[in-house]
Amino acid sequence: MSDEQDKQRSDAEAAVEREIRQGRKFTAQEAMGRMVGPGSMKGGSAVPRDQEAEMAIGTWLATNLTDSTGSLQALLHRRLRQSALLQNNLDQPLVALAGYCQQVLASDYHLTELVREADVEWGRRMDERPHFNREGSEPDPDDPYTNESVRAALRDIVAKISGAG
Repeated sequence: MSDEQDKQRSDAEAAVEREIRQGRKFTAQEAMGRMVGPGSMKGGSAVPRDQEAEMAIGTWLATNLTDSTGSLQALLHRRLRQSALLQNNLDQPLVALAGYCQQVLASDYHLTELVREADVEWGRRMDERPHFNREGSEPDPDDPYTNESVRAALRDIVAKISGAG
């Protein structure tokens, strides 16, 4: 008796589904959903993990890094995208960001290169000639990105992430 009821219920459900489908267009998204099967997105995100991690870093930098022109923020975000450091920490993107900042802080050469690239990015954004640091000279007072200001920003990033985590 219960087998008969289940069959009737299945037939009725199938009839309702056919009726619903008659009134709408079939889309590529629906086809992909059918191919993958029911419940495939349960607990999952439609956004790939690497993109989620990149967005998390971008959002964190936008809300936690004091950067009036956004040049350093954009540069850090760009450097971390698709980096091995981020790929190895997709579930903890801020660990990747802190690790990158620590790598830069550990090398005067890498810090100087980051500052130079931040100056170039600033020049592009402001449509002005960048203020580059000159060896043995005091930094230009109009330069928003000096070795010391970027070093302080990177230390602040590491401290905020360490405090949060």
